[in-house]
Amino acid sequence: METGAITGYIDVAQVTLYVFWAFFAGLIYYLHQENKREGYPLESTNSDRITVQGFPPIPAPKTYLLHDGRTVMAPRKEAPEQVKATVSAYPGQPIEPTGDPMADGVGPAAYAMRAERPDMTHDGKPTIAPMRLAPEFWVAEEDPDPRGMSVAGCDGKAAGKVSDIWIDRGELLIRFLEVEVAANGRKVLLPMPMAVVDGDRNVVKVDSIRADQFAGVPGTASADQVTLREEDRIAAYYAGGHLYASASRQGPLL
Repeated sequence: METGAITGYIDVAQVTLYVFWAFFAGLIYYLHQENKREGYPLESTNSDRITVQGFPPIPAPKTYLLHDGRTVMAPRKEAPEQVKATVSAYPGQPIEPTGDPMADGVGPAAYAMRAERPDMTHDGKPTIAPMRLAPEFWVAEEDPDPRGMSVAGCDGKAAGKVSDIWIDRGELLIRFLEVEVAANGRKVLLPMPMAVVDGDRNVVKVDSIRADQFAGVPGTASADQVTLREEDRIAAYYAGGHLYASASRQGPLL
C-alpha cells in the first residue's frame, strides 16, 4: 500500500474529507437552529395548538448575560401581537384597517415590540439625547440649524416648530428633530430621514404625514429619553403615512 493508505480502498485524505463533510453539515445544522432563538415558533393560521418550527427544531433555552448586568433568556415564551385590522378570510386578500392604521401598527406602520428602555452607551449614558443635555455637540456653521424653523406636512400646512435636536452619541449624527405641535402643544419626535431642512425658506418639510397628524405622533414616557420600542413606534407612524396619510395614497393608481 502507498503512503497514507489505511486499506486498499481507504486513505487518510479520504477520511479527512469525510470528517470535513460531517463537520460542515453539523455546523449548518447548528447555525440554522441557533437562528430560531427569536421569532419562533411561528403563528399558525389554522390552530393555536400547532407548533410551527420547521427543521431543525427550536433550540433549548439559553440565558445570556448582557454588558449592563441584565440577563435575557432565548428562546422565551411571548404573547402573540394583536393586529388591529380586519384580517382577510382567505390568503392573499388585503388587510383592511379598522381604526387608525398609523397608530395601530398595520402594514408599513408595523413596529417591533422592542425593550421599553433606552439604548445606552458603554459609559452608561442614553445613546440618543436632546442637545440641551449634550452641550458637547453643535450644528456645523456651514449647515442650517433647524431649531426654530417651521415644520410643514405633506399638505403644505404648518404643524409646529422645531424646538430641539436629538443626536446619536455613538454615530455622531442627528436622529430626531423635536417638534412642538401647534395644535396641542405636545413635543413629538420627527425622524431625521423623514425630514428635509430647507434653510433658504426656513422650513422643515415632511412628506409622509399631514400637518394635523403631528398631533397623533406617539410620544415618549420621558421628555429627555426615547426607548427602543418608542423609536420603532415613532418611525413606523411616519412610515405608515406614506400609505395611510390620505385616501388618495391607498389603492391602485389609474
